Amino acid sequence: MAALVLLAVALVFGLIPRLRERHVVASDTKELIQPSVVVVSPAPANADSPLVLSGELKPVNEASIHARVNGYIHRWVVDLGAHVEAGQLLAELETPDTDRELTQARAQLVQAEAARDLAATTAKRWKEMLQARTVSAQEADEKASDLQLKKATVEAASANVERLQEISRFAHVTAPFAGTITVRRVEVGQLITAGEAQELFRLAQTDKLRVFVRVPQNYARGTAVGQTAELSLPEQPGRMWPAKVIRTAGALDAATRTLLTELEVDNSKNEILAGSYAQVRLADAKPVATITLPSNTIVFRGEGPQVVLVVNNRLVSRAIKLGRDFGTFFEVDSGVEMTDQVVVNPPDSLTDGMEVRVGKGK
Repeated sequence: MAALVLLAVALVFGLIPRLRERHVVASDTKELIQPSVVVVSPAPANADSPLVLSGELKPVNEASIHARVNGYIHRWVVDLGAHVEAGQLLAELETPDTDRELTQARAQLVQAEAARDLAATTAKRWKEMLQARTVSAQEADEKASDLQLKKATVEAASANVERLQEISRFAHVTAPFAGTITVRRVEVGQLITAGEAQELFRLAQTDKLRVFVRVPQNYARGTAVGQTAELSLPEQPGRMWPAKVIRTAGALDAATRTLLTELEVDNSKNEILAGSYAQVRLADAKPVATITLPSNTIVFRGEGPQVVLVVNNRLVSRAIKLGRDFGTFFEVDSGVEMTDQVVVNPPDSLTDGMEVRVGKGK
C-alpha cells in the first residue's frame, strides 16, 4: 500500500506540471499565430483654436472702363495711380464719324419739320375746301393722314438726333465713382473701337476692401453675418486689422464643400494693397463636432482614403471622407465613430476578416 501511495503521488506531481506546460505552450502558440496590432480611437477636434483661413483682398468697387463710341484719343488727363472723383474727366475722344452722323440727323430733322409744316398747311386748306364742298371727303382725309405721317417722321428724326447727341457725350470718358486708377491703356492718337474688347482704364475704390474666404463645412453653420474677424498680412507680421462678415453664399460649394464668405475691412489709410492675400482669423466661428485621426492610421488606396478597424478582434476596412489636413492628423468628416478602434500603421499583409490581438495606442 505504501508503494502504491508513493507511486500515485509521483504520478500526480510529475503529470500535472507537464500538462500545465503543454497548456502554456498551446496558448503561446495560438497568440503567436495571431498578429498583434495597436489601435487608437478617434478624438474630438480641438475647438479652442480659432479658425484661420487664407483670404483674397479685392476692392469694394472695381470697374473696367471701355469706350461707348468709336474715335481717336484726343487727350488723357489722369495717369496710373491717380485718385479721381465721381464724374471727373479721364480722357477725350475725337469722334468724326459720330459728328457727321449727328449733323446728318439734324438736317433730316429740319427736312421732316418742313414737310410736316407743309402737310399741316395743306390739311388745313383741304379741310376748309371740304366745308365749301369743293373737294371730296376722301381727298381731305388723305391730306389729314399725310399730316400724321409727317408728324411721326419728325418724332423719329428727333429721337435719332437725341440718340446721337447722347452717344456724342461719350466722347468725354468720365469716372463712374470715386477711386484710384489702377490701369491706363490709352495714348494720344490711338484708335478706339466701342465695345468690351478694348479697355481704356480700370478704376478701383479701395477705401474699403472685400475679403473672400472659404469656410470648411463643419464651421459653416457657426459663421454668420455680423461676426468680427482679424486680418493679417505676411509682409506685416504682428499687425492686425479688424474685419466683419457682411454676407455668405448661403450654400456650400459642391466641389470643395466650403462656404464662400465675404468680409469687409476698412482701408481708408491705404495701408493694404488690393489684390493681396491675407490670413483671416475667425475667432467667433465655432465648428460642428468633428473627429480627428492620426495621419499614420489612414491608408490611401485606389478606392480613396480608408482606415482599418478592429471589430470583435477581426479586421474590417472602411472608406472615410477626409476634412482638413493638419500634418500629423486629419479631420474626418464621415466613416468612423468615436467608439471605433482604428489600427495604427496597418501593414499590407493585414486583410479583412483576419483575427488579431489588440494593443492600445496613445
